[in-house]
Amino acid sequence: PVPSLQVIRPEPCCVCGSRIRFGKTAIKCCQCQLLLHTKCREQCPTLCTPRPHHHAWPREGVLADFAPSTPPLVPTLVVQCVTEVETRGLTETGLYRVPGADQLVREWKRKLLRAGGALPALGSVTDIHVVCGVLKDFLRGLKEPLGEGTAPPLTLLPGAATDIPDDAASDTALRHVVSKLPPANRDTLAFLMLHLLRVSQSPDCKMDVLNLSRVFGPTLVGHSSANPTPLAIMEDTPRQSKVVARLLSLPPSFWRGFVETEQENLVPM
Repeated sequence: PVPSLQVIRPEPCCVCGSRIRFGKTAIKCCQCQLLLHTKCREQCPTLCTPRPHHHAWPREGVLADFAPSTPPLVPTLVVQCVTEVETRGLTETGLYRVPGADQLVREWKRKLLRAGGALPALGSVTDIHVVCGVLKDFLRGLKEPLGEGTAPPLTLLPGAATDIPDDAASDTALRHVVSKLPPANRDTLAFLMLHLLRVSQSPDCKMDVLNLSRVFGPTLVGHSSANPTPLAIMEDTPRQSKVVARLLSLPPSFWRGFVETEQENLVPM
């Protein structure tokens, strides 16, 4: 059911991104809570419908909870966000650095999690930075039962691997650590690294490896303790960025080795 309502507080339309003014009539989906102009309804072909064969994903969980049953074990949400960004975002300046509208990011993340493995198309999201925000927010929200409580998928990466002065030895240590990650974490990391390398090579994006490492360091690499103090967070930040920069320095062929099998599984349906 998609009832009409009168807007009391101006909010952005999930289709066109412009604000729905106070007192205007809007449409809100009862299932995913997406809000849109009445005139934009025809441009939003993916309003929620019951999906009896697909279960909603949990609001939070370990990466394996979202991964498919066959390799590569990359969640459909990650694949679809990356595909959308690479389809129409590689000419946008500041990918992953420029924030998308917080409310749209939250609404689309909620919509995708509710949909489970049968995701609605992201083509109706006008601002590609919102898609980037959904991907980052999904990765930040992962929960890993590693003794540290809530943690992103790369908590297992030790800083020691990046402190080895010899590049060849450091690469060997990093490859070893990556290969020991849980399969879903490893495959998703490989898929993401290949994507970020493509972003870094786009002259229009102006997001080199250093910039991307600063953005994704805190998202991908956990803290040294379960409940870090503000001082620990500040001290961890350079290490987190350094780890991601070293990961991005590994050759693409290394990352492709984890995701090139059953490549057709990475095509969003």
